[in-house]
Amino acid sequence: MFYTAESIEQLAEQFAQLPGIGRKTAHRLALYILKMPREEVETLAKALVNVKDKVRYCSICSNITETDPCSICSNTKRERASICVVEEPHDVIAIEKTHEFKGLYHVLGGALSPLDGIGPDDLKIKELLQRFSNTTIDEVILALNPNVEGEATTLYLSKLLKPLGMKVTRIARGLPVGSDLEFADEATLTRALEGRIAV
Repeated sequence: MFYTAESIEQLAEQFAQLPGIGRKTAHRLALYILKMPREEVETLAKALVNVKDKVRYCSICSNITETDPCSICSNTKRERASICVVEEPHDVIAIEKTHEFKGLYHVLGGALSPLDGIGPDDLKIKELLQRFSNTTIDEVILALNPNVEGEATTLYLSKLLKPLGMKVTRIARGLPVGSDLEFADEATLTRALEGRIAV
């Protein structure tokens, strides 16, 4: 039984399928769309369709792009000797916002998770290895999430890449800026102590 119009319920159901959107928020969004001017709703609908029609994965790094290769891979000013390996395209965005890394990227499309049935063949690991046969890479930076899956993927990749004769590093882990020591868990404090630097 619908308490509002059936089309509102259907829209709310679609919103509720998005990550982080619960039933209440989904209904609020559906009702907000109802109040929007038709032109804005059409613009939103067109933007959704454009994402599906125009966005694809870069044939080199597997990042999301509208042009192939992507703007990072095709940028001749990027350092070609280092590749930063990340799990998802949003990780590339996060690192790019720092303006610190000037090399190339490789997006795996996830992390190893045997419990979820995700093994090495489900990730873009073969494509990563193929990149080493075409160019000279001095360093591979593993910038994977500091969770069980990310740690497993980091360990797997480091064992796979080290025999190829390149430097394999991982991003530092530790305390975030603005946090208090008393609220940090033991693993985070341990990693912060292991990764200490001279001042």
